[in-house]
Amino acid sequence: MKKHTVSRREFVKLSAAAAAGLTIIPGFRFGIDQLPAPMKRPFGKTGFEVTTLGLGGQASLQWTPGDVDPVPIILKAFRMGVNYFDTSNLYADSQLNYGKAFRELHLIPGVQGYDKKLRDSVFLTTKTHIRWAKPGFTNTDQVSNWTQGDHGLGAVGDLKRSLSQMFGDGKGNYPEGAYVNMILMHSLNNMDEVDVLYKGLETPLDVDGNFGTLVAMRDFRDGTNLTGLNPMNERLIRHIGFSGHLNSPAMIEMIQRDKYEILDGMLVAINPNDKRYLNHQYNVIPVARAKNLGIIAMKVFADGAMYDKEARWSSTPADVVRTVGTRELPSKPLVEYALTTPGIHTAIIGIGQISDDNLKCQLVQNYYAAQVAPDGMDQTKRLKIEQSTAIAKGGMTNYFQLPRAELSPPRNVMAKSGNEVLITWDTAYAAEAPLSHYEVIRDGKKVGTIPHQPQISKDPFVFRDETPGGSYKVVSVDSAGHRSEGELLNV
Repeated sequence: MKKHTVSRREFVKLSAAAAAGLTIIPGFRFGIDQLPAPMKRPFGKTGFEVTTLGLGGQASLQWTPGDVDPVPIILKAFRMGVNYFDTSNLYADSQLNYGKAFRELHLIPGVQGYDKKLRDSVFLTTKTHIRWAKPGFTNTDQVSNWTQGDHGLGAVGDLKRSLSQMFGDGKGNYPEGAYVNMILMHSLNNMDEVDVLYKGLETPLDVDGNFGTLVAMRDFRDGTNLTGLNPMNERLIRHIGFSGHLNSPAMIEMIQRDKYEILDGMLVAINPNDKRYLNHQYNVIPVARAKNLGIIAMKVFADGAMYDKEARWSSTPADVVRTVGTRELPSKPLVEYALTTPGIHTAIIGIGQISDDNLKCQLVQNYYAAQVAPDGMDQTKRLKIEQSTAIAKGGMTNYFQLPRAELSPPRNVMAKSGNEVLITWDTAYAAEAPLSHYEVIRDGKKVGTIPHQPQISKDPFVFRDETPGGSYKVVSVDSAGHRSEGELLNV
Protein backbone atom coordinates (compact mmCIF):
# COMPACT_ATOMS: atom_id res chain seq x y z
CA MET A 1 0.00 0.00 0.00
CA LYS A 2 1.34 3.43 -0.89
CA LYS A 3 2.13 5.84 1.91
CA HIS A 4 -0.18 8.80 2.22
CA THR A 5 0.44 12.14 3.91
CA VAL A 6 -2.70 13.47 5.54
CA SER A 7 -3.38 17.14 4.95
CA ARG A 8 -5.17 19.32 7.49
CA ARG A 9 -8.36 19.17 5.44
CA GLU A 10 -8.13 15.37 5.26
CA PHE A 11 -7.38 15.22 8.99
CA VAL A 12 -10.61 17.11 9.70
CA LYS A 13 -12.50 14.72 7.43
CA LEU A 14 -10.97 11.68 9.08
CA SER A 15 -11.79 13.04 12.53
CA ALA A 16 -15.39 13.60 11.53
CA ALA A 17 -15.56 10.06 10.18
CA ALA A 18 -14.19 8.66 13.42
CA ALA A 19 -16.79 10.59 15.38
CA ALA A 20 -19.48 9.09 13.15
CA GLY A 21 -18.25 5.59 13.90
CA LEU A 22 -16.76 4.84 10.48
CA THR A 23 -13.68 2.72 9.92
CA ILE A 24 -10.66 4.99 9.49
CA ILE A 25 -8.64 3.97 6.46
CA PRO A 26 -5.08 5.28 6.16
CA GLY A 27 -4.70 6.87 2.72
CA PHE A 28 -8.44 6.92 2.20
CA ARG A 29 -8.17 8.41 -1.28
CA PHE A 30 -6.34 5.45 -2.83
CA GLY A 31 -8.08 3.29 -5.41
CA ILE A 32 -9.44 -0.17 -4.73
CA ASP A 33 -6.54 -1.68 -6.64
CA GLN A 34 -4.41 -0.68 -3.65
CA LEU A 35 -6.55 -2.39 -1.04
CA PRO A 36 -4.84 -5.13 0.96
CA ALA A 37 -5.62 -8.66 -0.15
CA PRO A 38 -8.82 -9.88 1.51
CA MET A 39 -8.60 -12.30 4.40
CA LYS A 40 -9.92 -15.78 3.69
CA ARG A 41 -11.01 -18.75 5.80
CA PRO A 42 -11.54 -22.43 4.94
CA PHE A 43 -15.26 -22.85 4.29
CA GLY A 44 -16.10 -25.93 6.32
CA LYS A 45 -15.72 -29.18 4.39
CA THR A 46 -16.29 -27.62 0.96
CA GLY A 47 -12.59 -27.31 0.16
CA PHE A 48 -13.12 -23.64 -0.75
CA GLU A 49 -11.61 -20.60 0.99
CA VAL A 50 -14.06 -17.71 1.34
CA THR A 51 -13.32 -14.07 1.97
CA THR A 52 -14.42 -12.87 5.38
CA LEU A 53 -16.71 -10.34 3.69
CA GLY A 54 -19.41 -11.65 1.37
CA LEU A 55 -21.82 -9.56 -0.70
CA GLY A 56 -25.41 -9.87 0.51
CA GLY A 57 -28.10 -10.18 -2.14
CA GLN A 58 -30.61 -7.85 -0.50
CA ALA A 59 -30.38 -4.09 0.19
CA SER A 60 -29.96 -2.24 -3.13
CA LEU A 61 -29.58 -5.47 -5.08
CA GLN A 62 -33.19 -6.29 -4.16
CA TRP A 63 -35.04 -3.10 -3.22
CA THR A 64 -33.14 -0.78 -5.54
CA PRO A 65 -33.60 2.94 -4.77
CA GLY A 66 -34.21 5.11 -7.82
CA ASP A 67 -30.79 6.75 -7.69
CA VAL A 68 -28.79 3.51 -7.27
CA ASP A 69 -27.55 1.15 -9.98
CA PRO A 70 -27.01 -2.24 -8.31
CA VAL A 71 -24.73 -3.67 -11.00
CA PRO A 72 -21.69 -1.50 -10.10
CA ILE A 73 -22.00 -2.73 -6.50
CA ILE A 74 -21.47 -6.31 -7.70
CA LEU A 75 -18.69 -5.31 -10.07
CA LYS A 76 -16.86 -3.36 -7.37
CA ALA A 77 -17.08 -6.31 -4.96
CA PHE A 78 -15.46 -8.50 -7.63
CA ARG A 79 -12.69 -5.95 -8.23
CA MET A 80 -12.01 -5.75 -4.48
CA GLY A 81 -11.46 -9.49 -4.32
CA VAL A 82 -14.68 -10.48 -2.51
CA ASN A 83 -15.38 -14.09 -3.50
CA TYR A 84 -18.60 -15.02 -1.67
CA PHE A 85 -21.84 -13.84 -3.32
CA ASP A 86 -25.36 -14.29 -1.98
CA THR A 87 -28.78 -14.07 -3.61
CA SER A 88 -32.19 -15.78 -3.55
CA ASN A 89 -35.32 -16.55 -5.53
CA LEU A 90 -37.18 -14.42 -2.98
CA TYR A 91 -35.10 -11.30 -3.58
CA ALA A 92 -37.04 -9.58 -6.38
CA ASP A 93 -34.54 -8.60 -9.14
CA SER A 94 -31.41 -9.59 -7.20
CA GLN A 95 -30.62 -12.59 -9.41
CA LEU A 96 -31.31 -10.56 -12.55
CA ASN A 97 -28.89 -7.89 -11.34
CA TYR A 98 -26.26 -10.56 -10.85
CA GLY A 99 -26.99 -11.72 -14.39
CA LYS A 100 -26.26 -8.25 -15.75
CA ALA A 101 -23.00 -8.08 -13.80
CA PHE A 102 -22.00 -11.59 -14.89
CA ARG A 103 -22.35 -10.60 -18.53
CA GLU A 104 -19.96 -7.70 -18.00
CA LEU A 105 -17.57 -10.04 -16.20
CA HIS A 106 -17.74 -12.71 -18.95
CA LEU A 107 -19.13 -15.34 -16.60
CA ILE A 108 -21.73 -16.82 -18.97
CA PRO A 109 -20.75 -20.33 -20.12
CA GLY A 110 -20.84 -20.84 -23.88
CA VAL A 111 -20.45 -17.16 -24.68
CA GLN A 112 -17.25 -16.07 -26.40
CA GLY A 113 -14.72 -14.86 -23.83
CA TYR A 114 -16.18 -16.92 -20.97
CA ASP A 115 -13.82 -16.53 -18.00
CA LYS A 116 -14.00 -19.98 -16.43
CA LYS A 117 -11.08 -19.25 -14.11
CA LEU A 118 -12.90 -16.24 -12.63
CA ARG A 119 -16.14 -18.20 -12.32
CA ASP A 120 -14.43 -21.03 -10.47
CA SER A 121 -12.74 -18.54 -8.11
CA VAL A 122 -16.01 -17.33 -6.57
CA PHE A 123 -18.63 -19.02 -4.41
CA LEU A 124 -22.17 -18.20 -5.57
CA THR A 125 -25.08 -19.12 -3.31
CA THR A 126 -28.79 -18.88 -4.00
CA LYS A 127 -31.81 -19.97 -1.96
CA THR A 128 -35.23 -21.53 -2.24
CA HIS A 129 -38.01 -21.07 0.27
CA ILE A 130 -39.95 -24.03 -1.14
CA ARG A 131 -39.92 -27.20 0.95
CA TRP A 132 -41.37 -29.62 -1.63
CA ALA A 133 -39.31 -30.76 -4.61
CA LYS A 134 -42.03 -30.27 -7.22
CA PRO A 135 -45.36 -28.48 -7.54
CA GLY A 136 -48.42 -30.06 -5.99
CA PHE A 137 -48.96 -31.90 -2.74
CA THR A 138 -49.58 -35.48 -1.72
CA ASN A 139 -50.58 -34.69 1.85
CA THR A 140 -53.12 -31.90 2.14
CA ASP A 141 -52.67 -31.37 5.87
CA GLN A 142 -49.14 -30.13 5.15
CA VAL A 143 -50.18 -27.46 2.64
CA SER A 144 -49.28 -24.00 3.87
CA ASN A 145 -47.65 -20.82 2.63
CA TRP A 146 -44.15 -22.02 3.41
CA THR A 147 -44.61 -25.28 1.51
CA GLN A 148 -46.16 -23.60 -1.53
CA GLY A 149 -43.47 -20.98 -2.07
CA ASP A 150 -43.78 -17.94 -4.28
CA HIS A 151 -43.70 -19.42 -7.77
CA GLY A 152 -45.63 -22.68 -7.58
CA LEU A 153 -42.70 -24.34 -9.40
CA GLY A 154 -41.38 -26.52 -6.63
CA ALA A 155 -37.80 -26.30 -5.40
CA VAL A 156 -36.38 -27.78 -8.59
CA GLY A 157 -38.14 -25.03 -10.52
CA ASP A 158 -36.55 -22.49 -8.19
CA LEU A 159 -33.07 -23.88 -8.87
CA LYS A 160 -33.53 -23.64 -12.63
CA ARG A 161 -35.06 -20.18 -12.28
CA SER A 162 -31.90 -19.05 -10.48
CA LEU A 163 -29.67 -20.38 -13.25
CA SER A 164 -31.86 -18.81 -15.92
CA GLN A 165 -31.88 -15.40 -14.26
CA MET A 166 -28.15 -15.29 -13.57
CA PHE A 167 -26.72 -17.13 -16.59
CA GLY A 168 -29.54 -17.53 -19.11
CA ASP A 169 -32.39 -15.64 -20.71
CA GLY A 170 -34.42 -15.12 -17.53
CA LYS A 171 -37.27 -17.12 -19.07
CA GLY A 172 -36.30 -20.57 -17.89
CA ASN A 173 -33.36 -21.33 -20.16
CA TYR A 174 -29.73 -21.53 -19.03
CA PRO A 175 -26.53 -22.55 -20.81
CA GLU A 176 -24.72 -25.83 -20.40
CA GLY A 177 -22.01 -25.46 -17.77
CA ALA A 178 -23.98 -23.01 -15.59
CA TYR A 179 -24.02 -23.85 -11.90
CA VAL A 180 -24.39 -22.39 -8.43
CA ASN A 181 -21.92 -23.33 -5.74
CA MET A 182 -24.62 -23.80 -3.12
CA ILE A 183 -28.37 -23.67 -2.74
CA LEU A 184 -29.85 -23.08 0.70
CA MET A 185 -33.21 -24.24 2.01
CA HIS A 186 -34.08 -20.74 3.14
CA SER A 187 -35.48 -19.43 6.41
CA LEU A 188 -36.12 -22.67 8.29
CA ASN A 189 -38.59 -21.85 11.06
CA ASN A 190 -40.05 -24.98 12.65
CA MET A 191 -39.87 -28.75 13.06
CA ASP A 192 -42.71 -29.41 10.57
CA GLU A 193 -40.60 -27.86 7.83
CA VAL A 194 -37.72 -30.16 8.73
CA ASP A 195 -40.09 -33.13 8.40
CA VAL A 196 -41.08 -32.06 4.88
CA LEU A 197 -37.50 -31.41 3.76
CA TYR A 198 -36.46 -34.96 4.75
CA LYS A 199 -39.38 -36.70 3.03
CA GLY A 200 -38.02 -39.17 0.49
CA LEU A 201 -34.90 -39.66 2.60
CA GLU A 202 -36.32 -40.77 5.93
CA THR A 203 -39.41 -42.17 4.19
CA PRO A 204 -39.73 -44.26 1.01
CA LEU A 205 -39.10 -42.20 -2.11
CA ASP A 206 -42.40 -42.04 -4.01
CA VAL A 207 -41.38 -40.67 -7.41
CA ASP A 208 -45.02 -40.50 -8.50
CA GLY A 209 -45.97 -38.40 -5.50
CA ASN A 210 -44.11 -35.55 -3.87
CA PHE A 211 -41.08 -35.46 -1.62
CA GLY A 212 -38.85 -32.99 0.13
CA THR A 213 -36.36 -30.62 -1.42
CA LEU A 214 -33.23 -32.30 -0.04
CA VAL A 215 -33.50 -35.57 -1.97
CA ALA A 216 -34.08 -33.67 -5.22
CA MET A 217 -31.20 -31.27 -4.65
CA ARG A 218 -28.95 -34.27 -4.04
CA ASP A 219 -29.77 -35.45 -7.57
CA PHE A 220 -28.72 -32.11 -9.03
CA ARG A 221 -25.55 -32.11 -6.93
CA ASP A 222 -24.49 -35.67 -7.80
CA GLY A 223 -25.82 -35.89 -11.37
CA THR A 224 -28.16 -38.74 -10.42
CA ASN A 225 -31.84 -39.20 -11.20
CA LEU A 226 -33.24 -41.13 -8.24
CA THR A 227 -36.23 -38.76 -8.06
CA GLY A 228 -37.01 -38.75 -11.78
CA LEU A 229 -36.59 -34.96 -11.82
CA ASN A 230 -33.09 -34.99 -13.35
CA PRO A 231 -33.42 -37.11 -16.52
CA MET A 232 -30.44 -35.36 -18.15
CA ASN A 233 -28.26 -36.13 -15.11
CA GLU A 234 -27.30 -32.48 -14.76
CA ARG A 235 -24.94 -31.26 -12.03
CA LEU A 236 -26.31 -27.79 -11.39
CA ILE A 237 -25.11 -27.30 -7.82
CA ARG A 238 -21.96 -28.14 -5.90
CA HIS A 239 -23.22 -27.93 -2.31
CA ILE A 240 -26.46 -27.91 -0.32
CA GLY A 241 -27.26 -26.07 2.90
CA PHE A 242 -29.94 -24.24 4.81
CA SER A 243 -30.53 -20.93 6.53
CA GLY A 244 -32.35 -19.79 9.63
CA HIS A 245 -33.11 -16.57 11.45
CA LEU A 246 -35.59 -17.60 14.09
CA ASN A 247 -35.39 -21.03 15.66
CA SER A 248 -32.10 -22.54 16.84
CA PRO A 249 -33.74 -25.81 18.01
CA ALA A 250 -35.27 -26.41 14.56
CA MET A 251 -31.91 -25.69 12.94
CA ILE A 252 -30.20 -28.14 15.29
CA GLU A 253 -32.80 -30.73 14.30
CA MET A 254 -32.03 -30.09 10.63
CA ILE A 255 -28.35 -30.87 11.20
CA GLN A 256 -28.88 -33.85 13.49
CA ARG A 257 -31.11 -35.66 10.98
CA ASP A 258 -28.57 -35.38 8.17
CA LYS A 259 -27.13 -38.88 8.32
CA TYR A 260 -26.99 -38.74 4.51
CA GLU A 261 -24.12 -36.20 4.42
CA ILE A 262 -26.13 -33.78 2.29
CA LEU A 263 -25.59 -30.52 4.18
CA ASP A 264 -22.41 -28.52 3.63
CA GLY A 265 -23.43 -25.03 4.75
CA MET A 266 -25.55 -22.95 7.10
CA LEU A 267 -26.50 -19.27 6.95
CA VAL A 268 -27.44 -17.91 10.38
CA ALA A 269 -28.33 -14.58 11.99
CA ILE A 270 -25.66 -13.38 14.43
CA ASN A 271 -24.95 -9.98 15.98
CA PRO A 272 -24.14 -8.64 19.48
CA ASN A 273 -27.81 -8.73 20.56
CA ASP A 274 -27.99 -12.47 19.88
CA LYS A 275 -27.90 -13.46 23.56
CA ARG A 276 -30.88 -11.24 24.32
CA TYR A 277 -32.96 -13.86 22.49
CA LEU A 278 -32.90 -17.65 22.23
CA ASN A 279 -29.41 -17.35 20.89
CA HIS A 280 -27.66 -19.06 18.02
CA GLN A 281 -24.03 -18.68 19.13
CA TYR A 282 -24.38 -21.17 21.99
CA ASN A 283 -26.96 -23.44 20.37
CA VAL A 284 -26.98 -24.16 16.63
CA ILE A 285 -23.63 -22.61 15.68
CA PRO A 286 -21.55 -25.03 17.83
CA VAL A 287 -23.47 -27.97 16.33
CA ALA A 288 -22.86 -26.75 12.77
CA ARG A 289 -19.21 -26.14 13.61
CA ALA A 290 -18.81 -29.65 15.03
CA LYS A 291 -20.37 -31.03 11.81
CA ASN A 292 -17.80 -28.97 9.84
CA LEU A 293 -20.39 -26.98 7.91
CA GLY A 294 -19.43 -23.77 6.18
CA ILE A 295 -21.12 -21.11 8.34
CA ILE A 296 -22.21 -17.72 6.99
CA ALA A 297 -23.24 -14.86 9.26
CA MET A 298 -26.14 -12.59 8.35
CA LYS A 299 -28.07 -9.78 10.07
CA VAL A 300 -24.79 -8.32 11.31
CA PHE A 301 -26.55 -4.94 11.76
CA ALA A 302 -29.90 -6.61 12.60
CA ASP A 303 -31.19 -5.75 9.12
CA GLY A 304 -30.44 -2.09 9.85
CA ALA A 305 -32.35 -2.10 13.14
CA MET A 306 -29.12 -1.32 15.00
CA TYR A 307 -29.42 2.08 13.33
CA ASP A 308 -32.33 4.05 11.83
CA LYS A 309 -34.49 1.28 10.39
CA GLU A 310 -37.45 -0.07 12.34
CA ALA A 311 -37.11 -3.57 13.78
CA ARG A 312 -39.16 -5.33 11.11
CA TRP A 313 -38.70 -7.04 7.76
CA SER A 314 -37.62 -4.79 4.92
CA SER A 315 -40.03 -4.50 2.01
CA THR A 316 -39.40 -1.32 -0.01
CA PRO A 317 -36.50 0.82 -1.30
CA ALA A 318 -37.15 3.18 1.62
CA ASP A 319 -35.96 0.40 3.93
CA VAL A 320 -32.51 0.24 2.35
CA VAL A 321 -29.89 1.49 4.81
CA ARG A 322 -27.60 3.90 2.99
CA THR A 323 -25.14 4.55 5.83
CA VAL A 324 -24.15 2.63 8.94
CA GLY A 325 -22.13 3.60 11.97
CA THR A 326 -22.72 6.34 14.53
CA ARG A 327 -20.66 7.91 17.29
CA GLU A 328 -22.60 5.86 19.84
CA LEU A 329 -22.49 2.62 17.87
CA PRO A 330 -19.70 2.26 15.30
CA SER A 331 -20.24 -0.35 12.61
CA LYS A 332 -16.78 -1.93 12.64
CA PRO A 333 -17.12 -3.73 16.02
CA LEU A 334 -20.45 -5.24 14.89
CA VAL A 335 -18.79 -6.79 11.85
CA GLU A 336 -15.89 -7.99 14.00
CA TYR A 337 -18.27 -9.49 16.56
CA ALA A 338 -19.95 -11.66 13.94
CA LEU A 339 -16.66 -12.77 12.39
CA THR A 340 -15.07 -13.65 15.74
CA THR A 341 -18.02 -15.78 16.84
CA PRO A 342 -16.48 -19.28 16.94
CA GLY A 343 -17.43 -21.20 13.81
CA ILE A 344 -18.25 -18.26 11.51
CA HIS A 345 -16.36 -18.23 8.20
CA THR A 346 -17.81 -15.25 6.34
CA ALA A 347 -20.39 -12.50 6.84
CA ILE A 348 -22.76 -11.40 4.09
CA ILE A 349 -23.69 -7.73 4.29
CA GLY A 350 -26.15 -5.98 2.00
CA ILE A 351 -24.93 -2.74 0.45
CA GLY A 352 -27.11 0.33 0.08
CA GLN A 353 -24.68 2.37 -1.97
CA ILE A 354 -21.05 2.62 -3.02
CA SER A 355 -18.90 5.67 -3.57
CA ASP A 356 -15.51 6.64 -4.96
CA ASP A 357 -14.93 8.29 -1.59
CA ASN A 358 -13.88 5.42 0.67
CA LEU A 359 -15.31 7.17 3.71
CA LYS A 360 -18.76 7.11 2.13
CA CYS A 361 -18.56 3.67 0.56
CA GLN A 362 -20.32 0.99 2.57
CA LEU A 363 -18.56 -1.75 0.64
CA VAL A 364 -15.07 -0.44 1.41
CA GLN A 365 -15.95 0.26 5.05
CA ASN A 366 -17.33 -3.26 5.55
CA TYR A 367 -14.35 -4.74 3.69
CA TYR A 368 -11.91 -3.19 6.16
CA ALA A 369 -14.01 -4.14 9.16
CA ALA A 370 -14.05 -7.76 7.95
CA GLN A 371 -10.25 -8.08 7.95
CA VAL A 372 -10.21 -9.81 11.32
CA ALA A 373 -8.89 -13.17 12.46
CA PRO A 374 -11.27 -15.74 14.03
CA ASP A 375 -9.62 -15.13 17.42
CA GLY A 376 -9.31 -11.38 16.91
CA MET A 377 -11.61 -10.38 19.77
CA ASP A 378 -11.41 -11.53 23.37
CA GLN A 379 -14.42 -12.23 25.55
CA THR A 380 -14.08 -8.97 27.46
CA LYS A 381 -14.40 -6.94 24.29
CA ARG A 382 -17.31 -9.08 23.07
CA LEU A 383 -19.18 -8.38 26.30
CA LYS A 384 -18.43 -4.67 25.98
CA ILE A 385 -19.88 -4.62 22.46
CA GLU A 386 -22.96 -6.49 23.66
CA GLN A 387 -23.47 -3.77 26.26
CA SER A 388 -23.09 -1.05 23.64
CA THR A 389 -25.68 -2.54 21.29
CA ALA A 390 -28.24 -2.64 24.09
CA ILE A 391 -28.81 1.07 23.40
CA ALA A 392 -30.24 0.27 19.96
CA LYS A 393 -34.02 0.14 20.36
CA GLY A 394 -33.55 -0.95 23.95
CA GLY A 395 -31.82 -4.09 22.71
CA MET A 396 -34.98 -5.17 20.87
CA THR A 397 -33.44 -5.25 17.40
CA ASN A 398 -33.50 -8.94 16.53
CA TYR A 399 -37.16 -9.23 15.58
CA PHE A 400 -36.21 -12.34 13.56
CA GLN A 401 -35.30 -14.50 16.63
CA LEU A 402 -37.32 -16.42 19.19
CA PRO A 403 -37.67 -14.71 22.59
CA ARG A 404 -35.01 -15.37 25.18
CA ALA A 405 -35.44 -18.48 27.32
CA GLU A 406 -33.61 -19.66 30.42
CA LEU A 407 -31.20 -22.61 30.31
CA SER A 408 -33.34 -25.64 29.55
CA PRO A 409 -33.15 -29.03 31.25
CA PRO A 410 -31.91 -31.98 29.21
CA ARG A 411 -34.57 -33.11 26.77
CA ASN A 412 -36.13 -36.52 26.15
CA VAL A 413 -34.63 -38.06 29.28
CA MET A 414 -35.26 -41.80 29.38
CA ALA A 415 -34.26 -44.63 31.70
CA LYS A 416 -34.02 -48.34 30.98
CA SER A 417 -33.21 -50.98 33.58
CA GLY A 418 -31.68 -54.41 33.19
CA ASN A 419 -28.29 -55.58 34.40
CA GLU A 420 -27.59 -51.86 34.64
CA VAL A 421 -29.58 -48.65 34.51
CA LEU A 422 -29.21 -46.83 31.18
CA ILE A 423 -30.01 -43.11 31.25
CA THR A 424 -30.21 -41.26 27.90
CA TRP A 425 -31.05 -37.66 27.00
CA ASP A 426 -30.79 -35.05 24.27
CA THR A 427 -29.03 -31.70 24.39
CA ALA A 428 -30.23 -28.89 26.56
CA TYR A 429 -30.59 -25.39 25.06
CA ALA A 430 -28.24 -22.71 26.34
CA ALA A 431 -29.13 -19.22 27.53
CA GLU A 432 -26.52 -16.46 28.08
CA ALA A 433 -23.63 -18.89 28.71
CA PRO A 434 -22.39 -21.98 26.87
CA LEU A 435 -23.36 -25.42 28.07
CA SER A 436 -20.71 -27.05 30.26
CA HIS A 437 -21.84 -30.50 31.41
CA TYR A 438 -24.65 -32.71 32.68
CA GLU A 439 -24.96 -34.19 36.16
CA VAL A 440 -26.78 -37.44 36.84
CA ILE A 441 -28.46 -37.49 40.26
CA ARG A 442 -29.60 -40.75 41.90
CA ASP A 443 -31.63 -40.59 45.09
CA GLY A 444 -30.46 -37.03 45.68
CA LYS A 445 -26.74 -37.72 45.18
CA LYS A 446 -24.59 -37.00 42.13
CA VAL A 447 -23.41 -40.25 40.59
CA GLY A 448 -22.03 -39.01 37.27
CA THR A 449 -20.82 -36.03 35.27
CA ILE A 450 -20.97 -36.05 31.48
CA PRO A 451 -19.22 -33.21 29.59
CA HIS A 452 -21.41 -31.43 27.08
CA GLN A 453 -20.48 -31.86 23.44
CA PRO A 454 -22.46 -30.48 20.49
CA GLN A 455 -24.97 -33.20 19.61
CA ILE A 456 -24.47 -33.59 15.84
CA SER A 457 -26.76 -36.61 15.36
CA LYS A 458 -29.84 -38.15 16.93
CA ASP A 459 -27.62 -40.39 19.07
CA PRO A 460 -28.33 -39.29 22.66
CA PHE A 461 -26.03 -38.66 25.60
CA VAL A 462 -25.64 -41.86 27.65
CA PHE A 463 -24.90 -42.67 31.29
CA ARG A 464 -24.67 -46.22 32.62
CA ASP A 465 -25.18 -47.00 36.30
CA GLU A 466 -24.42 -50.51 37.57
CA THR A 467 -26.32 -49.87 40.80
CA PRO A 468 -29.85 -51.34 40.66
CA GLY A 469 -32.81 -48.99 40.64
CA GLY A 470 -33.55 -45.67 42.24
CA SER A 471 -34.86 -42.20 41.43
CA TYR A 472 -32.89 -40.42 38.73
CA LYS A 473 -32.78 -36.96 37.23
CA VAL A 474 -30.36 -35.27 34.84
CA VAL A 475 -29.28 -31.66 35.35
CA SER A 476 -27.84 -29.35 32.67
CA VAL A 477 -25.13 -26.93 33.83
CA ASP A 478 -23.69 -24.01 31.87
CA SER A 479 -20.28 -22.35 32.14
CA ALA A 480 -21.68 -19.66 34.44
CA GLY A 481 -22.88 -22.31 36.91
CA HIS A 482 -26.60 -22.02 36.11
CA ARG A 483 -28.47 -25.29 36.55
CA SER A 484 -31.67 -26.70 35.11
CA GLU A 485 -33.10 -29.96 36.41
CA GLY A 486 -35.05 -32.50 34.40
CA GLU A 487 -37.99 -34.55 35.65
CA LEU A 488 -37.50 -37.30 38.25
CA LEU A 489 -37.51 -40.83 36.83
CA ASN A 490 -38.19 -43.79 39.06
CA VAL A 491 -36.42 -46.93 37.86
